[in-house]
Amino acid sequence: MIKVVFFDLDDTLVDTTKLAEMARRNAVENMIRHGLPVDFETAYSELIELINEYGSNFNRHFDYLLRRLDLPNNPKWIAAGVIAYHNTKFAHLKSVKGARKALLELKKDGFGLGVITDGDPIKQWEKIIRLELDDFFDNVFISDYLGVKKPHPKIFKKALKKMDVGPSEAVMVGDRLYSDIYGAKQVGMKTVWFRYGKYANRELEYLEYADFTIRSLEEVIEIVRGLNLEEKECADTEVHAD
Repeated sequence: MIKVVFFDLDDTLVDTTKLAEMARRNAVENMIRHGLPVDFETAYSELIELINEYGSNFNRHFDYLLRRLDLPNNPKWIAAGVIAYHNTKFAHLKSVKGARKALLELKKDGFGLGVITDGDPIKQWEKIIRLELDDFFDNVFISDYLGVKKPHPKIFKKALKKMDVGPSEAVMVGDRLYSDIYGAKQVGMKTVWFRYGKYANRELEYLEYADFTIRSLEEVIEIVRGLNLEEKECADTEVHAD
């Protein structure tokens, strides 16, 4: 029987990709507004290239942007970028449509709920708390805190052990076929691929590892209920056969 449902965070529960793009664009525009002597397309393309190289959790994107553009370090321009970025993030952060309903129904049904996510612990907790999702979860597992990233089996095994369930008693829901679906399947969990966001048409070579594919998080409710119903019917059949 399924006892626990794990969710990825970014682009599964939290609409991250659209937010990040908007925040980065607003940051560059505000830097230009406050004197950055570069056109938007040049500055924005350099910023995206920098993020791809150093990762989204690097904390000196705007400092390095000036270096890449061969410009002097200017605290005013950097501050303008930081302010616009954070103001956008705070104003437009939102959960994915259907996320809260899915969590509420699963909680009502008595399932344990957890998050397994990669990223910076403070940033990930900030998203969860700002959206007031923290009360739904029994545990939150974040790669940079645990020292292991998805799809490494250790992060899934750590989560299963903490939640006191076996792999066959847990479901993993995520938007990435490689890190979420392939990773969870390798340890024996049921997997639900949420085809959403920037990975909706990527990593398709791992599609075979998805037990289910969904377009709405509300579908998770019936999937989990259905899995347990099937298990119950099989158990009843075995009892009657005896």
